[in-house]
Amino acid sequence: MDTTLPDPLVDQLLDGRYRVEARVAVGGMATVYRALDTRLDRVLALKVMHPSLAADAAFVERFIREAKSVARLDHPNVVSVFDQGTDGAYVYLAMEYVAGCTLRDILRERGALGPRAALDIAEPVLAALGAAHLAGLVHRDMKPENVLIGDDGRVKVADFGLVRAVDTNTTSSTGAVLGTVSYLAPEQIEQGTADPRADVYACGVVLYEMLTGAKPHSGGTPAQVLYQHLHEDVPAPSAAVPGLAPELDALVASATARDPRLRPADAAGLLGQLRQARAALSEEQLDLVPPRAAAPAPAGSEDRTSVIPRPAAPLPAEEDALNRTTRLELPATPPPPPPGPEHGHGHAYGHAPAPAPGPRRGPLAGLSRRWVLAVAAALLAVLAGTGVWYINSGQFTSVPAVLDMTQDKATAELDKAGLGVKTQQAFSDTVERGHVIATDPKPGERIRNTGKVTITVSRGPQKSEVPNVAGLSLDDAKKKIQGQGLTVGDVTQQFSDETPKGSVLSTDPRPGTELRPDTAVAVVVSKGKQIPVPNVTGMPLADATATLRDAGFDVKVADAQVYSDKPQGAVAQQSPGQGEKAAQGDTVTLTVSKGREMVTVPDVTGKSEAVAKQILTAAGFQVKVDRPFFFPQDSVDSQSVRGGSQAAKGDTIVIKLKSGF
Repeated sequence: MDTTLPDPLVDQLLDGRYRVEARVAVGGMATVYRALDTRLDRVLALKVMHPSLAADAAFVERFIREAKSVARLDHPNVVSVFDQGTDGAYVYLAMEYVAGCTLRDILRERGALGPRAALDIAEPVLAALGAAHLAGLVHRDMKPENVLIGDDGRVKVADFGLVRAVDTNTTSSTGAVLGTVSYLAPEQIEQGTADPRADVYACGVVLYEMLTGAKPHSGGTPAQVLYQHLHEDVPAPSAAVPGLAPELDALVASATARDPRLRPADAAGLLGQLRQARAALSEEQLDLVPPRAAAPAPAGSEDRTSVIPRPAAPLPAEEDALNRTTRLELPATPPPPPPGPEHGHGHAYGHAPAPAPGPRRGPLAGLSRRWVLAVAAALLAVLAGTGVWYINSGQFTSVPAVLDMTQDKATAELDKAGLGVKTQQAFSDTVERGHVIATDPKPGERIRNTGKVTITVSRGPQKSEVPNVAGLSLDDAKKKIQGQGLTVGDVTQQFSDETPKGSVLSTDPRPGTELRPDTAVAVVVSKGKQIPVPNVTGMPLADATATLRDAGFDVKVADAQVYSDKPQGAVAQQSPGQGEKAAQGDTVTLTVSKGREMVTVPDVTGKSEAVAKQILTAAGFQVKVDRPFFFPQDSVDSQSVRGGSQAAKGDTIVIKLKSGF
């Protein structure tokens, strides 16, 4: 598209409210403009569907319905949706305007990013997608163009235009795949399915591209890229950028496993793996400077969001493999890259060079003979089966989309389609009580027009009732609480004159309270009857033990003994001590006395008063000074305990000073 041509919407007032100021970007499905909300006086982004798509009523209806789902997302890394509307032929979304650039702009300018920068961008992207997956939404078109990096450094995920609710209609009923060729997961190509693991695959491709500066799969035609998605693993980033840590190779390999069962279940799972990998990297590994990659080729059809019929659809004679419209059809098996003398040499990851320029040879120019034969065989098969399809088509209809409708409205819609209804119920944390959670068959699937559709109606969030566990042992109470789908929270103890020790007194919340599953319930356990602890310090050990046991306590004797003023063999200390209270059956710990500690008395005769006091105090004695009434001298004449003899530590030594007579 020539973006230099005047745009009819610029300088226009859309829907009587939004003044379009400038065109920001043109995509495969919509054009994005910067606009002013004249009602709230704020700058925002307007995403306006291309008129060719806006003419499809079914597409517009789904676009509006899914835009409402995205508007419910409230996450700092998701571009907010403010409004949706229609003005004549224009169907639009009013979204948050992020001043900055896209990840694609950065990759075009810088090529490969360092591991630290790549992980800094990937982490908020996965956090945003994790919130979407938790809300039951799949993006389905993750690529660098949809990662916005604001001037303030914030990272936001945009363009949820292809978003679809998980477990609603994740399989295309039209035989077409929506998405961008370079980032499609194998199951999207083969089966048209897109659950959170498809977003995980696309994020793995984006991470590879950030680390290496190039896409993992490339080719002369979109079909060749699709073929590689189906038949070739994404190579290790370190093969293109030597020195990258093996943890980064493992992270990319986990996200881009061709078997979706081997990938993380959703973006939150991949985010956990990313954080583990990052924690294992050294500062040197994070700050590795990659070689500057060659400038990427201009965006082609593999970079555009396209409507891609799944394999086995016939290829129209007037369409080219490099057609840049929104519809691209493929034969049953996309062709491998054409062989050539340079295949596997001189080109990143072994892809063959693009065909040399030459005269146009018709709509199938550049396609291998094998692919043309495959297309012919597919056309013959389709023609042969046409009669059978017409004979049987009248016996089938498609299941109407009744998800999130009330039970009565869903039943009426199915009855209008001539289908019977069978109802069952299930708990749901996300779907309102009385509304439809799921249908079997799923919406859009074919069913005999005399068939019956089973609808699952929400009972609302599942609730678990707190059981009455009063009087039970703690172990039995835990089993009963966990049996109700709840968890045991804090366990505290409290004295009780009535409830035996170890039995449950109460719970918080109270019995009968309805809680969400896995909610914690606090439990209070009885410590038994509260009784005072007798004072047994100073008693012989045997007498102290008997006294405590008679009072209802267990006794424990500490291994180590201590010096004390209590006689040797008597109780020096007890815990709990005198005056404290404990429960019957609690244990009182006793520490036995070794008696008083005996030390040698220093000889301080002839020394000054100050020195004598210092020496005796350091030895563990108390000091008292006896001074003569007349003319005392500063010299010790005698001491109450002779130097060199033994005395108990803490005893008082009297020193007598000399007289001047």
